[in-house]
Amino acid sequence: MPDIMVLLACLSQCVEPTPLRQLGRVIEAMLSMSGRVTMRGLSRWSGKGGSYRTIQRFFNASLNWRHLNWLLIRHHVLDADDVVLMSGDHVVVTKSGKMTSGLDRFFSSLYGKTVPGLCFLSLSLLSVKRRTSYPVMTEQVEKPSDALVQEPPKTKARGRRGRPQGSKNRNRRAVELSPSLRFIQEHIKRLLAQIGDAFKVVYFL
Repeated sequence: MPDIMVLLACLSQCVEPTPLRQLGRVIEAMLSMSGRVTMRGLSRWSGKGGSYRTIQRFFNASLNWRHLNWLLIRHHVLDADDVVLMSGDHVVVTKSGKMTSGLDRFFSSLYGKTVPGLCFLSLSLLSVKRRTSYPVMTEQVEKPSDALVQEPPKTKARGRRGRPQGSKNRNRRAVELSPSLRFIQEHIKRLLAQIGDAFKVVYFL
């Protein structure tokens, strides 16, 4: 436990002492337990000072996890001379029931089919020097509602061949992104703004 708190000391600039101490308890329990991680399981493995109510209070608190992950990576992992890449991937977690927010059917490459569950966009920083990926931010992906789904353009009836009279040249580089790509682009910009000038991200994978 003291070793964990030493690693978390860099977070004291943006996290109050009580949530920071609770975070240490949660990390200790997650490293000790086996199986699926739940709040009740964390409370059973966290020992003294990590009751179920304490775990609930911690997860009810609002924390900027993107900033916390970046501080840990910047202080303990990446070197100034390292080559840093950014990667993005959709992660599907199976989930039953009907009341969970964002619950839908998503394609899972592990199962090779669509499964009921939750989908998350995970953005990570890859260290070429260490050949390791470090997740920085995870955002839930929700399917657009039926009202937002665009209908495919209807095929026009064939008329005279050639270019229509009076048509103007279009800018072929001005491509309108789909809602999914706009969602990814928005969070890439947020992560780049978080990194700032600390490291130069070479490529996005």
